[in-house]
Amino acid sequence: MEQTLPPYACSMMTFLLWLLLFIVCWPLALLALLLYPLVWLLLLPFRLLGVAVEGVFALLKAVLFLPARLLGGPRAVRG
Repeated sequence: MEQTLPPYACSMMTFLLWLLLFIVCWPLALLALLLYPLVWLLLLPFRLLGVAVEGVFALLKAVLFLPARLLGGPRAVRG
């Protein structure tokens, strides 16, 4: 049986882990808080590149499956 946590449980756990890190090693916690926006800015071009590559793959898939759609291949149940 799979157990899912409520949405607030994950953020509460993150907050408690940050408090633990701040108590145990506060310079590392402050450094992480200061470097997080810089790392996010450095990784932003890669995220945009991923969106572009995903779009190219979606276009290729649409072009490759167009003949099957036009010829009326097996129809899936659409809902």
